[in-house]
Amino acid sequence: MTSKTSKSAIPSRTESRFPLKLTISWLRERYLAGTLQPKEVIEEILRRTAEDEAYKIWIAPPSPAALQPYLDRLEKLDKTAAPLWGIPFAIKDNIDLAGVPTTAACAEYAYTPDEHASVVERLAEAGALPLGKTNLDQFATGLVGTRSPYGETRNALKSELISGGSSSGSAVAVARGHAVFSLGTDTAGSGRVPAALNGLVGLKPSLGSWSTHGVVPACRSLDCVTVFANELADVLLIDRIVSGFDERDAWSRDIDKRPPALPQRILVPEEPLGFYGPYAEEYRQAWETAKAKARGLGIPVETIDYAPFAEAAAILYEGPWVAERWAALGQFLEANPGASVPVTETILRSGAGGHDAAALFRAFHRIQELKCEAHAELKNAVLLLPTAGGTWTRDDVTADPIRTNSAMGRYTNHCNLLDLCALAIPANEAAPDIPFGITLFAVSGEEAMLAELASDYLDRPMSKASTAAASEREPRPETLVVVCGLHMRGFPLEKQMLEHEAVFDREDETAPVYKLYQLPTNPAKPGLVRQLEGGAAIEVEVWRMPLDRFGSFASLIPAPLGIGKVTLADGSEAPGFICEGCAIEWAKDVTAAGSWKRV
Repeated sequence: MTSKTSKSAIPSRTESRFPLKLTISWLRERYLAGTLQPKEVIEEILRRTAEDEAYKIWIAPPSPAALQPYLDRLEKLDKTAAPLWGIPFAIKDNIDLAGVPTTAACAEYAYTPDEHASVVERLAEAGALPLGKTNLDQFATGLVGTRSPYGETRNALKSELISGGSSSGSAVAVARGHAVFSLGTDTAGSGRVPAALNGLVGLKPSLGSWSTHGVVPACRSLDCVTVFANELADVLLIDRIVSGFDERDAWSRDIDKRPPALPQRILVPEEPLGFYGPYAEEYRQAWETAKAKARGLGIPVETIDYAPFAEAAAILYEGPWVAERWAALGQFLEANPGASVPVTETILRSGAGGHDAAALFRAFHRIQELKCEAHAELKNAVLLLPTAGGTWTRDDVTADPIRTNSAMGRYTNHCNLLDLCALAIPANEAAPDIPFGITLFAVSGEEAMLAELASDYLDRPMSKASTAAASEREPRPETLVVVCGLHMRGFPLEKQMLEHEAVFDREDETAPVYKLYQLPTNPAKPGLVRQLEGGAAIEVEVWRMPLDRFGSFASLIPAPLGIGKVTLADGSEAPGFICEGCAIEWAKDVTAAGSWKRV
């Protein structure tokens, strides 16, 4: 094992009015005040990318020509309404950006997509600026960030250490100030390990919550798109904008996301954990410090048997799921011998044989049993683990590429097989310039619970704390909002819901006492009018909005529309969009469609 390395100096930066760590709130404040323009931000990012070329962050770096159409488009967007107006972001090069080759870090594999991946499209519609494509462990196979023919991505703080992978370039792009946030992917831990090693926040959402349409598959049934940022608030905003069902993605799911609430319990393994690498002892001490801090949050901390989670983690690469990687890429590798990095090809070819159908079903059934155990254990609870049990120098990984990589997934590999969501956050330093991170795990749909706990842990509360006890948070007052037209998911004014921090709750129907009209406006708007007699049930969406944002939202609604009480199918009433009766004289009756989605 390589001995501990001496602290390496971070290359000096030219004095700048920009902070090293960029955030959405910092940029938006200046955009709205008119003291900063997106073009100036891009100029600073171009300077930084040139300065950091040795870090091997980019495969397709930002360029003025490629960015100009996105800058021009900002002139047509209302900066107050578009939540990501002028916010630059990086994209892992296994996620499609229209007109830019997708390589997955293999030049022979490259293709140029005509359209964005769904996640990129949603971010661009919200005003974000896609900068370019970042480096990765080839075909997203690795957790170290060194398996790329485009170079080894260096750690943002100590360049002799690994950056973590496979989303290496995406993480370091944010940590080095090249982007405000970035997209990665996560099948075994790629959206969390690089976050921990570079001092970032990383969100791995529930399986199917974010569309994987336009993403090069690794294990298609387990793949997730993820986000890295410097602040918790930024990853949560991205989650609100990006999540949602996508009919183009066969693995997309309409996740029932629960409202914010602190967990009733924090769970930690009862058995001592193993640590590795040149900073193993420092990592062990940092883990003890992290647990002690968790015990100070006022929530019961309980120990559990970690064996079921460890068993699931082992199955990911020791079981038949490796064959799913071969199913995605085997045909290409057979047709292009020598195109892949040798260690990557060795791993991918391990899925070509040795796992028959019976073995697959045995593993599938065992994972289902473990999933039931895990979900029962995690009911109203969060599992706390170190994101990684250590780190390595890049020389360590060169000397022993398989073992070192395998160690990095020890506390991450179980996540997707067990259908969990995860939030990686910085904890404390293991040593100077050696970040230590923890990951919070919960069952699918509990991202808000993870965020509440992370907020407390980071000492940056996101909602008003109860004065009674830290484990009993006073909820932020909310109101339901019933929408029936352009504010529904996927429609142009959904952005107004997101900007006002609304969260989709459910699909529903009105009581059968309404008619739906297409108003003669540009664009056409729906008018929901209650009838004294007759009428029909109209499909609607019900959202939850913070009460302190509701007044601002209602002020945006133009006549003849307004907010009134809408009666739902179960007889309950909730605030929602209604229309003045006088407006229907020249409107088209579209009640028979039953929904604005079918008009």
